[in-house]
Amino acid sequence: MMTTGRRRKVHRRWTILMVLIVWGCILYFMLSFFRPLGEKALKISGGAAPENLRYFEGSGGLPVDLSHLNSRNAMLVDLDTGKIMGEYRSRKRIYPASMTKIMTALLVIERAENLDESFTMPENLFAGLYNAGASMAGFWPGERVSVRDLLYGMLLPSGAEACVAVAEWMDGSEEAFVEKMNEKAAELGMKDTHFKNSTGLHSGNHYTTAADMALLLQYALENPQFREIFTSSIYTTQASDIRSEGFVMQSTLYNYLGEGEFSGGAILGGKTGYTDEAGLCLASLARVDGKEYLLVTAGAEGTAYTEPYHVLDALKVYGEYLRE
Repeated sequence: MMTTGRRRKVHRRWTILMVLIVWGCILYFMLSFFRPLGEKALKISGGAAPENLRYFEGSGGLPVDLSHLNSRNAMLVDLDTGKIMGEYRSRKRIYPASMTKIMTALLVIERAENLDESFTMPENLFAGLYNAGASMAGFWPGERVSVRDLLYGMLLPSGAEACVAVAEWMDGSEEAFVEKMNEKAAELGMKDTHFKNSTGLHSGNHYTTAADMALLLQYALENPQFREIFTSSIYTTQASDIRSEGFVMQSTLYNYLGEGEFSGGAILGGKTGYTDEAGLCLASLARVDGKEYLLVTAGAEGTAYTEPYHVLDALKVYGEYLRE
């Protein structure tokens, strides 16, 4: 027969087990109840991300399923409300390629006292960028250009020389400027982002996520000067000491899109990106049925010479998925 002491031990164990079961049920109920709150938004106030910002993997429970795109990572946000409309592997690390230039341009706009101030393009930065196969806007070594022209140069034709020149002009070196980029990322709550350069040239320690890039783009679009440049399709630079009439730059996105229109709306602007390691990437803004959305995609197969699968994904999401 069971002794009194043993019965007490058994009773105590059963009591503990029942308490754990009850608390487990309570915790499950709370998680189920509060999970929809994670769908809200990326909406930023005061220049920093809210402390309770959360993202959830997959598209379960969200209005738009992004799991069937060419891109391996994606996040879609309703810009008017900040609500996450869809996501797929949005917290997996990616290489951002030239989407990096969104942060570069934003920092310059926020920190420069006068965007019409000009300086001379350093001659020593060009050779390294040419050797690295970096995309160039078309500025010349020794040419005196304005900060504004360089901003258009980095966001439209994705000019690496524009990024490095401004970085060195503002902080003395690209490395010092990149420190500011990482400080800004931390300020915004980009918890899984680290920059190693201002251009997006590949580095194993230069990474982000689709969710972090969406957070950055949402914040940047609140700046009127950034939005004006980001949504431009073509731009003519000011006359310089070398060129009396300036030169014309066109957005890499609009090279694929034309006017960017589709039934029910249009893509208003975007920043493309590509490296062998990153695949085809795109951070874009669109208006669909009178509302604005942003979409960040990364990791699409292809190259600069294949079908633009990143752009095709954006047209599919904006023109089809959001209108079903």
